[in-house]
Amino acid sequence: MSTAPEAAADQAKQFISYEVRDAVAWVMLDRAEYANTQNYRLLNQLDDAFKRAVDDPAVSVIVLGGKGKHFSAGHDLGTPEKDRHLERERKLLWYDHRDLPGAESQYVLEQDVYLGFCRRWQELPKPMIAMVQGACVAGGLMLAWVCDMIVASEDAFFQDPVVRMGVPGVEYFAHAFELPPRIAREFLLLGERMPAARAHHFGMVNRLVARDQLEAEVEKIAVEMAQRPRFGVALTKQSINFVEDLRGKRQAMDGVFHMHHLAHAHNQLTTGSLAAGMGAKEMASANKAQAGEG
Repeated sequence: MSTAPEAAADQAKQFISYEVRDAVAWVMLDRAEYANTQNYRLLNQLDDAFKRAVDDPAVSVIVLGGKGKHFSAGHDLGTPEKDRHLERERKLLWYDHRDLPGAESQYVLEQDVYLGFCRRWQELPKPMIAMVQGACVAGGLMLAWVCDMIVASEDAFFQDPVVRMGVPGVEYFAHAFELPPRIAREFLLLGERMPAARAHHFGMVNRLVARDQLEAEVEKIAVEMAQRPRFGVALTKQSINFVEDLRGKRQAMDGVFHMHHLAHAHNQLTTGSLAAGMGAKEMASANKAQAGEG
C-alpha cells in the first residue's frame, strides 16, 4: 500500500508535454521509454491539455504527437506505472471503478476514460492534427482517429491486434469508418501491421512524409490552418461529425462497445483475465513474431 506522499507523487508525475508556438499547441505524449503507452494518468493529463488549448484564445490548432521512436503502442498493459488501482479524477461523471464487482468495474472505467474521452476529444472545436511516427497500435489508433488529420512518417504503421485477446477491436470502434469494411475486417481478423503507405491509400492517413521531415510538414499545415476563422473552423468540424453520425458512427460505436464488454466479461469467466491472459509481453511477442522480427 502506498503512503499518502507516495500516492500524491504518483498522481503528480507528468506523462505529456505542452508547448505553444505560432498559434499551435504541441501536445506530446512523453513516455518514450514505454513506447508512449497510455496509462490513466496520461489520458487525464491529455484531457487537461486539450482543455487548456481550447480555452486559450492564442491557440488555433492542436498537434498531438509522441516523443521518441513511436507515436503510441496503445494502452498500458503492464509497465511499472500502470495505474488502474489508483483513484482518478473522473471528468465525465461516471462513478469510481475501484472495488466494483463483476463486469461493472471495467465497464465504468472504459465508458469514462476510453469511449467517453475519445468522443469528447473528437468534438473539440479547434482542429487537431495527429503527427504519427513508428507504432500506432490499438489505443494509439484511438488517439489518432479523434484528430481531424493524420500526417504520418513513411516508417509509421497502424495495427489493432486485440482480437488475440478475444475482444472485437479497441473501445473507440471507428475501424469501419476509417477503412473500407472489407479492409477493416482484414485489419482486425489478422491483426497485421498496416504500413503508412497502405493506410494512406485507403484514406486513413492524409499525408506521408520522410521521418526527418515530419514535424516540419505538420507545422506547415498547422500554421496554414491557423489562418482560418475560428468559428468557421468549429462549424466545419461540427458539420463533418454530423455527417458521420448520420452514417451511424455513434450508434455503431455504442453497439460494439457493449460487445467489447461482453468479451471482457466472457474472458473473466473463462480465463480469470480481462484480456484472456494476453499481457504486454505476450502481445508484444505475438506482434513481433507476426511481423517477422523474431
